[in-house]
Amino acid sequence: MGLSVTLSNALSGMKIGQSALDTLSNNVANSGTPGYHRRSISVIDTLGVNSTYAREGALTRTFNQSLQQHYTKAVSDTGFSSVRASFLDRVQTLFGKPGTVGSIDSAYNDFETALAAVATSSDSFANRADMVQKAQVLAGTLNRLTTDVQSLRQEIENKLATSVDDINNQLQSLEKINGRLSDQGIDPGSRATLLDQRDRLIGSLSEQLDIRVSYRSDDSVALMTRSGVGILDSEASVFSFVSAGAINANSRFSPDDALSGVGKLSIMTPAGFEIDIVKQNVLSSGELAGLIELRDKSLVQAQDQLDEIAGSLAQAISTDVTAGTQVTAGPANGYEVDISGVRNGNEFSFKYLQGGAEKTVRVLRVDDTTKLPIDYVDANGARVIGLDFSGGPASVASQLQSRLGGGLVVSNPSGSTLRIMDDGAAGTTDMLSLETRTTATGLQTGGLGFSLFVDYNDTDFTNALDGVGQKRGFAGRIAVNSAVVTDNKLLVQYTPTTSMGDADRLNQIAENLDGMRFAGGLGLTGTSSSLRLAGTVSDFIAQAINFQGNTAAAALSDSDTQELTLDALGTRLDSEYGVDVDEEMARLMELQTAFAANARVMSVAQELMDSLMQV
Repeated sequence: MGLSVTLSNALSGMKIGQSALDTLSNNVANSGTPGYHRRSISVIDTLGVNSTYAREGALTRTFNQSLQQHYTKAVSDTGFSSVRASFLDRVQTLFGKPGTVGSIDSAYNDFETALAAVATSSDSFANRADMVQKAQVLAGTLNRLTTDVQSLRQEIENKLATSVDDINNQLQSLEKINGRLSDQGIDPGSRATLLDQRDRLIGSLSEQLDIRVSYRSDDSVALMTRSGVGILDSEASVFSFVSAGAINANSRFSPDDALSGVGKLSIMTPAGFEIDIVKQNVLSSGELAGLIELRDKSLVQAQDQLDEIAGSLAQAISTDVTAGTQVTAGPANGYEVDISGVRNGNEFSFKYLQGGAEKTVRVLRVDDTTKLPIDYVDANGARVIGLDFSGGPASVASQLQSRLGGGLVVSNPSGSTLRIMDDGAAGTTDMLSLETRTTATGLQTGGLGFSLFVDYNDTDFTNALDGVGQKRGFAGRIAVNSAVVTDNKLLVQYTPTTSMGDADRLNQIAENLDGMRFAGGLGLTGTSSSLRLAGTVSDFIAQAINFQGNTAAAALSDSDTQELTLDALGTRLDSEYGVDVDEEMARLMELQTAFAANARVMSVAQELMDSLMQV
């Protein structure tokens, strides 16, 4: 091997050492930089004409595509679970724990305590005033909770708008990076830096969206959702959010844009095709999907539960129950009742035995015929049938008969009387009872029921189903009847001449609150278990608080599980991609030794050259 070859080999070794030192120093300098991937220079042994020598290989950036895809999915799932846990925990706090100050449970218990005091001493002005005040606190608590729940939904709307702007900015940045990565002339160091930035942007996007990443041979990427909607290829799609303005209890999502009361979230593809993200169920994970689920489902369920509580509270006090009169016709037994007082939203109900099993049927008056047909089983196990009363009692009897089929005979013997008879055969179908539940029409009309809790402008709450239904948003509107606030004697006097010592009305209220059972409505989907409350008013309150507590606990547990999964994957990423400073320092010692050896070779070669020149 000649002297020139020796010099060339030593020089190439020093050059490789310098490049390796530069890469090492860059690793150490970025050891704490989030998203930085460790880099290294490979050394290639090359066979020359007269010798072998080393030359510098490519700059290598550590990257594990399979691990990265698992991490991206985990980030999306964590974003979804985290945002749900955060908001549902706040809802749980709003509803409060049983017995805590400010909770709906405490407000209701205080009202019942005040009611018991008045029933004991109905002629006490102070006791009556305290009951009215506790009723106002109870109504105010429902109002406040409605405002708070809708404020959370409004916060989500605002967050959706902000998130859309962030997503579009990140997609634009990723599109530009894709363009630069397609340039094969870019230097290796700059390419590695671009790849780090590419992966940071993908990680940030995956927090918001459930994305699948396709890595191309030129290191550029294509993104699509798990449902298959493309959001980045040669160009980026554009997300948009059109706000619906102020959100209230009536603001619900609808597939019909004209009826929807919430903001519209959509994607515009580069080809100009618009996709409605919510209608098409585009997203299944990520923070954006979590926000949509909260806005359109979880928080709507919370509001519906408040409305169920408010509605049952108003009805328990304002409802007069009238039992039917027993009638017989030969072997057939039955009951008849006057249905003239059944108002829109009110009902009559009956019980009968069939094959030894007791069955209950509730028949609702539905003036808004667009809601018909209605026929389902409520949370108490009763069959609920909605009927149009506009044709009079004879029409009601005919409609009900067609729904019931054989076994029972429904008729209108005269006037506004409805009669239901069994078949008269022992052990087949036997009538047990028939009654009406009607809303009191005044404060001193002789009935014990009265509208203590009312809707806007002291309107009676009858639970009418017209339009969106009177119950929707009622928790935000419920108030104490202004006439009762002005004259608390109306708590006692169900006629103008009723003695102030007469506790019949108050005892009836207490009895209804303790014994009158209600069943939550089906809601929009007809299947939501959160709306299927059942029992008395206090049962409704307990069930709602328990449901929100259990839902929040489950969401927090899921969030913790997802965080643990993400942490485990993050640890693996750090192990694969991260910079071990101790390892880099050991490598530095090796490079210093190699550099010194090559320098020594250069020095000896220089000495030999000097000696030769002197000969």
